[in-house]
Amino acid sequence: MAKHTYKFCFGPWNISEGQDPYGPPVRSPQSFDWKLKQLKRLGFDAMMFHDDDAVPEIDTKSDAQVRKEVRELRQKLNDAGVAAEMVAPRLWFDPRTIDGAFTSNDPQCRKYAIQRSLRCIDVARQLGTDLIVLWLAREGSYIRESKNARQCMDYLVEAVDAMLAYDKKIRISIEPKPNEPMDQAYLPTIGHALALAQLTRDPKRVGCVMESAHAILVGLDPADEIDFAMSFGKLWSLHLNDQNGLKFDQDKPFGSANLRVAFNQVRALERNGYGRKGEYVGFDVHPFRTTKVEHWLAHLENSRRTFLKLVQKARTFNEKQARTLIKNRDYAALDQMVIEHLLGK
Repeated sequence: MAKHTYKFCFGPWNISEGQDPYGPPVRSPQSFDWKLKQLKRLGFDAMMFHDDDAVPEIDTKSDAQVRKEVRELRQKLNDAGVAAEMVAPRLWFDPRTIDGAFTSNDPQCRKYAIQRSLRCIDVARQLGTDLIVLWLAREGSYIRESKNARQCMDYLVEAVDAMLAYDKKIRISIEPKPNEPMDQAYLPTIGHALALAQLTRDPKRVGCVMESAHAILVGLDPADEIDFAMSFGKLWSLHLNDQNGLKFDQDKPFGSANLRVAFNQVRALERNGYGRKGEYVGFDVHPFRTTKVEHWLAHLENSRRTFLKLVQKARTFNEKQARTLIKNRDYAALDQMVIEHLLGK
């Protein structure tokens, strides 16, 4: 099978200012136009969006205003030769989503979350993408007795069904994460996301996004999550990064903490043909808080460079020799073979 060329994307939030729960920003914000210019210069092909990245303060604007601003954004993207990879409703900033969005105990808050998601679909349609990503940030609980988890599954299906009914062409990708900001989330893994998909009105249009750090946070290997999702044909987007252990979501540059784990993710993408149907490789990475302004984009450039080097490592890995070692159950030799291949000559 001929080797294919990967396409890359990132979001405006990936050029962050360094704010964290314990400290303020350490770099001054840059404009969207500046970020768009850097994206193309670094060799990226598309941009990921939240709905309010596309239309700031979207809840305060009329439908006509939203359409006007999205038209202007679409023109900027066209002029830059950049595509919109996906749009996600940001359902975790508004006061109405404090107790969850789709799974809030307040029916008016659940109604808001669905209406916001339908507006997000309008934005995506105008930007020329059919991919809606749902990061279910607050769909969980801090105190398990505060919610009925069985009922919350119904609420999630109701929300997804409303989106599928609103637009017959969109695809919905669920991005699972086990915790943070919630103590425990309802859909922590790819398996949970794909199981929920089967309960919706059109399971064929509900898939998933795999994020490396999120898989590590739940104690899983991201490569296994990639293989699992692609065995169902449901890996429609990808957020590669890295994570140092089971702590807060770090969004380190791809391969930063564990190069071998990164290598195996690339091998999984290669053997499954990820990207052959137009899927993008997204890097959901952030600069270290200590980063100087002059090094602000290194995390993005480095992640892409590491990925492409690991593609070559995957394509030059001696699979025939590996199969022989596997047949002989000589896993010690296989282990060393991988290490030496990554170390290089």
